[in-house]
Amino acid sequence: MDGFGIQITRADIDRWLLQAADYALPRVLQTVGQLILGVIVFVVLRWILNRIDKSFSSKTDTQIDDHFIEAIRRIGSISVTAWVFWRTAHIWGLAGLANLVIAAWIVALSLPLANLISKLLTVLQVEVASKTETTLDDTALPLLIKAARILTVAGGIVIALSSMNVDIMPFVAGASVLGVAIGFAAKDTLSNLIAGVLLIVDRPFHVGDRIELWTTPRGTGTWGDVIEIGLRATKIRNPDNLIFVIPNNEIMRRDIVNYTASGDNIRLRIPISIAYDANQNRAKEIVRDVALKVDGVLSSPGPQIIIRNFAESA
Repeated sequence: MDGFGIQITRADIDRWLLQAADYALPRVLQTVGQLILGVIVFVVLRWILNRIDKSFSSKTDTQIDDHFIEAIRRIGSISVTAWVFWRTAHIWGLAGLANLVIAAWIVALSLPLANLISKLLTVLQVEVASKTETTLDDTALPLLIKAARILTVAGGIVIALSSMNVDIMPFVAGASVLGVAIGFAAKDTLSNLIAGVLLIVDRPFHVGDRIELWTTPRGTGTWGDVIEIGLRATKIRNPDNLIFVIPNNEIMRRDIVNYTASGDNIRLRIPISIAYDANQNRAKEIVRDVALKVDGVLSSPGPQIIIRNFAESA
């Protein structure tokens, strides 16, 4: 055989085929062996986890153990598959492909981990929501769950890139700049969100409480019944049946008077004007007698009538 000025004989072809067979056949056999071993490990692992799952499921009422077993099952399946590909790449001398398999394995592991974290936080959400009267936790916890999933997967991608010796600093710098820009753009929203979280943690009032938000000067604020504590704002219904929607960060900057939490007995200040030529002692007696006739007014301690100032006219 003569091609491109090179003479190739059948003996050369036979020798090359033998060399190829000597190179490929052991590696093919090793690859098949690795595949069979991977299948065996996969089946045994599934059998063990199924036994553990049945054993724990019959003894516990919570779903937390089910979530852990499912996560371990997925992590095991991903790891066995990645190990087979990694060993195959090494058998054939493909070091670059082996490194790529490791990076893909790390990213793939982040998915069941993110799913596990999401399910555990969902269980926490159900527990918290059943013990609170506000809708803030119903809104904040889903956002926390989504953020946890994104951060887990993003962390897996960063670790995978690092395993391949990829410089991640430009990505980190870009993410930092983007985060600063988003932070400035959503400053008020984030402020209300943080204030809402503080309200749910500190709990200065609940839905249904009658509160007053003092401003400067005191006594000129908004008061009424709390009808909703949201993620961004709190709604208060005043005695005129008007609904005030107040941002949570504004509430956190004010003094809060919770009349409901103060108990059944509170003191009310009612300004009354009388004429300058009126008998002050007699006026005090009349006001005291009228106040004591009002339902709910205590006789001990009784009403106090105090002259505070003199107006220009009365």
